[in-house]
Amino acid sequence: MERKGTAKLDFLRKIEEEVQQKWEQEKIFEIDAPTSTGENTDKNKYFVTFPYPYMNGRLHLGHTFCLSKCEESVVFSHLDFTALGCLHLRSVHACADKLKREMELYGNPPQFPEEEEEEEEQKKVTDEVIIKDKAKGKKSKAVAKSGSAKFQWDIMKSLGLRDDEIVKFAEAEHWLGYFPPLAVEDLKKMGLKVADWRRSFITTDVNPFYDSFVRWQYITLKERKKIKFGKRYTIYSPKDGQPCMDHDRQTGEGVGPQEYTLIKMKIVEPYPAKLSGLKGKNVFLVAATLRPETMFGQTNCWIRPDMKYIIFETASGELFISTQRSARNMSYQGFTKENGVVPVIMNIMGQDILGCALSAPLTSYKTIYALPMLTIKEDKGTGVVTSVPSDAPDDIAALRDIKKKQALREKYGIQDYMVLPFEPVPIIEIPGYGNLSAPLVCDELKIQSQNDREKLAEAKEKVYLKGFYEGIMLVEGFKGQKVQDVKKPIQKMMLEKGEALVYMEPEKQVLSRSADECVVALCDQWYLDYGNEEWKKQATGVLEALETFCDETRKNFEATLAWLQEHACSRTYGLGTRLPWDEQWLIESLSDSTIYMAYYTVAHLLQGGVLNGQGPSPLGIRPEQMTREVWDYVFFKTAPFPKTDLPKETLQKLRREFEFWYPVDVRVSGKDLVPNHLSYYLYNHVAMWPSDSGKWPKAVRANGHLLLNSEKMSKSTGNFLNLSQAIAKFSADGMRLALADAGDTVEDANFVEAMADAGILRLFTWVEWVKEMIANQNNLRTGPADTFNDRVFISVNYGSEVMYNKQILDSLKAAKDKYRELAIEGMHRDLVFQFIENQTLLLAPICPHLCEHTWSLLGKSSSIMKARWPTAGPVDEILIRSSQYLMDTAHDLRLRLKAYTQPAKGKKGDNKPPAKPTHCTIYVAKTYPPWQHSALSLLGKHYKSNNGALPDNKVIAMELGAMPELKKYMKRAMPFVAMIKVEDLEKNGPRVLELEFDERAVLLENIVYLTNSLELDQIDVAFASEADDKVKEECCPGKPLCVFRSESGVLVSLVNPQPANGLFSTKIDIRQGDSKDSIIRRLSRVNRGLKDLSKVKLMRFEDPLLGPRRIPVLGKEEEGKLPISNSSVFHINLQENKVHLSDNGLKMDIGDTLIYLVQ
Repeated sequence: MERKGTAKLDFLRKIEEEVQQKWEQEKIFEIDAPTSTGENTDKNKYFVTFPYPYMNGRLHLGHTFCLSKCEESVVFSHLDFTALGCLHLRSVHACADKLKREMELYGNPPQFPEEEEEEEEQKKVTDEVIIKDKAKGKKSKAVAKSGSAKFQWDIMKSLGLRDDEIVKFAEAEHWLGYFPPLAVEDLKKMGLKVADWRRSFITTDVNPFYDSFVRWQYITLKERKKIKFGKRYTIYSPKDGQPCMDHDRQTGEGVGPQEYTLIKMKIVEPYPAKLSGLKGKNVFLVAATLRPETMFGQTNCWIRPDMKYIIFETASGELFISTQRSARNMSYQGFTKENGVVPVIMNIMGQDILGCALSAPLTSYKTIYALPMLTIKEDKGTGVVTSVPSDAPDDIAALRDIKKKQALREKYGIQDYMVLPFEPVPIIEIPGYGNLSAPLVCDELKIQSQNDREKLAEAKEKVYLKGFYEGIMLVEGFKGQKVQDVKKPIQKMMLEKGEALVYMEPEKQVLSRSADECVVALCDQWYLDYGNEEWKKQATGVLEALETFCDETRKNFEATLAWLQEHACSRTYGLGTRLPWDEQWLIESLSDSTIYMAYYTVAHLLQGGVLNGQGPSPLGIRPEQMTREVWDYVFFKTAPFPKTDLPKETLQKLRREFEFWYPVDVRVSGKDLVPNHLSYYLYNHVAMWPSDSGKWPKAVRANGHLLLNSEKMSKSTGNFLNLSQAIAKFSADGMRLALADAGDTVEDANFVEAMADAGILRLFTWVEWVKEMIANQNNLRTGPADTFNDRVFISVNYGSEVMYNKQILDSLKAAKDKYRELAIEGMHRDLVFQFIENQTLLLAPICPHLCEHTWSLLGKSSSIMKARWPTAGPVDEILIRSSQYLMDTAHDLRLRLKAYTQPAKGKKGDNKPPAKPTHCTIYVAKTYPPWQHSALSLLGKHYKSNNGALPDNKVIAMELGAMPELKKYMKRAMPFVAMIKVEDLEKNGPRVLELEFDERAVLLENIVYLTNSLELDQIDVAFASEADDKVKEECCPGKPLCVFRSESGVLVSLVNPQPANGLFSTKIDIRQGDSKDSIIRRLSRVNRGLKDLSKVKLMRFEDPLLGPRRIPVLGKEEEGKLPISNSSVFHINLQENKVHLSDNGLKMDIGDTLIYLVQ
């Protein structure tokens, strides 16, 4: 829905521009360490960091969401803070090379060939659902950012660049100067208030200071034996005889190795006729699976009858059966004696081995059989497929096919005993799908055979990922564990037993420039030995002390540390620092991004805010002066002063900055970085500071990914917002408010544009209300702030200071509106402005610009960014609960009043609704009725003896039934117990069993509010003990009972003689016992123009007979009239239809007219 106008948005944007200019001038966020930092110095700091984004485009809303969590984490520190940012420029080299290649092939500007509609490809159903390797998260994000664009040129055009501008990006250096400044500009427009931009830097060797820092780190790691040299998996071109990096590929850019577990299924003798010559040799069908943890449920394996297979000899002398393509991959991974050579023993067709008996690992069946499946593809896996029909829809569909089609079995020579006895084995419990998810979902979708491809794809979509991420194992040894947590341990177990091997192949087909189909090969590389047991133990120690804010994040860390082994830290292509001892290698991006947080602390002193570090250093330091020994002195507090020509004071200043800011208080990141970057972060910190735990990370906060309007962000669908667009559309603070509302856990969050639009209105309304209060402050109440609602408002205000609420604007509005509604006598000026100040401070982390503006409206001279968190005061919890009791009672009274005025049930038209009551009596109970008291005593006994746990209702019912005094109340006793358990005891604890406050006093103190709220003439409050037996039985503490009634009155005219004020004359009933205030309240319900009832003056005529007949004189409205005092009481005579007034012992007739004036 289009907006009607942008005035409110423009208002917020104007404020933001003014505030940002103020911050820039005052350098609000530039913070340095104090001049002296010792062991006993109180560090009043908070150091929060965020993984730097790849600078190959504008920052998008997902980056912004993660950054916003950095700011929010500062809220809870209650300290002065800084958070530091830098920009990452590694991926741009490949992008630049792609542009060069596209111009070489297609001209400048490129004339790309028209893409034919790949109808067949679009119709094709994916047979394999991939569990995303989160270590490759950055690649998938890069793809997501580019949308459906196939060419780099098109990706650049989607960023709004012209052809003549795109040409410049063919040089990697151009990227360095283009996107980083835009990122800084966008973040400043966002009002990122935890960024000291002096400390920003570029992380490539173009930055000599950072390059020196990374070299120091890697020399240290190598000396400490954390880095080794050996074989690692990489995409490789056999024809070219070398690794095939992105820039060397014709197709398959960004594709990496995909790890499979190769399951060894031994063929049981006697062998099929075709294999008879292999008698006595160990022959295995080898199946590549992504799900080794499901092997407990194998019932058979699948072979494609018309596919070509080979039998080849492995280095161990075993014989493997697979496709030629997969065997070629294996030969480069150490499977065969000679690298790259497949010793083929025999060529066979799939039908030659159908029906052979197999001994498979983990399955509960001693023998399973090779059965036919016609849909197996040759370009993926080994051509041999494991069958787990309990959890794989394809497998159960194919198994059912061959079970019910005898002709199919006969065609391929499959005997009944090979198929019919085999049933799915329950191995995984999936929420909503039980322990046989595949049969269940196939039945639900009415899948008839393995040829129902579309339905099978839908079935896999439903259960496959849900089973992996939410499934719970049922098998012995792993029972009760999450599926995703046991995948690696089960794989490790099978590898150790020799039942499986690790097998790699490219995620998708990769063709080199020489048109060679690439394989995955084991190549020599430098790697970080994260599998080292001692190092792993140290990293586990860091994790034990780490705050993760979420149990799922901790478990993800634990699972990662359990399986993590080596990580290749070198590559030959791209941008980055070269390995100091072997400069043919570059240090890859995940490997040099583990302790750069330490560099933040000194970057501003080395680089002076120049991103590439090539400007003058504020301390006069040259990059070459930052030697190994100098870095040691800065970062290791026990290191001696180095031999250097740098002044001692200079190095002490660097060390002081580091010692003050470190460790990192919290690192905020997407959850997909836990299995890689964040785990390496723990490892490398403990490696660099093994005996100084004070430098280890203190906390990691992992958040989910960001959806946009409940859908994945994608440029190809148009469901995408970058940071600049979001600010233009919603303002910085409007966007921030919607981000805060989007989510706050490890689950995926959802940015809803409608919420952002609503946020603009809420922010604008808040400022307008603040302005209104400032303008009208002299009309607000002063003096003691001691009414019931004053006291409640004070406690709520204090409570909001210590309990930060993400729905903060809703909370502000609710608290403010409640106070305004309940404060019949008017809001107190001091409380209103204390509330505004406190809530402005609370809102500042989310909406800093608006709050800076509000702060200045309040007359504050310094920036709100320098203000401290509100000081918490005493919170009267009982008072707050009594206020909630009041609101609950008012709500209950409204419901009961609505029910009272409904027509009685009967035939249509037979009953008219009763007249609205005028009076109400609220009954409160001092004690519970005896039968309720007995039930509560029983609940209290169980609550105390079981540490707050209560037994099942059946147990309680049996015990209650055994009590003689409860026999006649049993039908009422259990509903009462259920209500107390669910509504009160489980929510509020044992205090519900006792009365904490005087209910009658609370209601009487707020009787005016209740009377006005229900629009009644009078409400009385009485004890239930004074009422009839029915009230006594039904009324209990905390649950008042009300009885409505109607009382007749005498109709009297109320006239306002004041000219041109919009008020009018009306008639209302005067009832027995009315007071001046009750008359004015009744009048206000008829005449809505009366706002402030304290300014209404009620008068009677001196001559009640002739007075109303005289024409009022302008300016002399009170002439001939007398004021009605607060002590006056009205009396009525219904028979004579007359009203009298008694006051101070005197009784007088008022006639049929009263006067009201508004002062």
